[in-house]
Amino acid sequence: MEKPSFPLAVVMQRRPAQSRWADVVWEPHGVVSGYVGAERKLLVEHDAVVQWLHPGFKLELHRDEIEGYYENVVTADPRVFVLWRMEGEEALPLEVTASRDEASRWLDGGHSVDGVPMPPEIYAWVGDYVEKNYRPEPKKRIKPRSFQHPKDRV
Repeated sequence: MEKPSFPLAVVMQRRPAQSRWADVVWEPHGVVSGYVGAERKLLVEHDAVVQWLHPGFKLELHRDEIEGYYENVVTADPRVFVLWRMEGEEALPLEVTASRDEASRWLDGGHSVDGVPMPPEIYAWVGDYVEKNYRPEPKKRIKPRSFQHPKDRV
């Protein structure tokens, strides 16, 4: 069974750094939803700011990441998370996700991960998936310590 997916492109940006340790900063700048082109394109080259469009990405939804999607769509600032790395003098995006949990695991693994604003059409698509598939885990009641026998309260 094919996983739900949404085609997109990632915009990577290089801008001057306000730092004495680095001249430039690379970062994901945004995503273009529905973009299916094949060629990487220079979008902006102005005042030392450069933006490249990297097509060919698919935002896939996986059932086992549903909690992370839910956490993302209920926030005031939903994001698409981009895992990327430096190749020589250039930053290349490698993966995208809408799961906060998956992005956290990438960060824990030492990768460069940044969130960019989630476009409205992706938000609606992920939100619909969450609405149809998310079932919160039932809360387990914890007995207050006062109801436990004193020798069991350790």
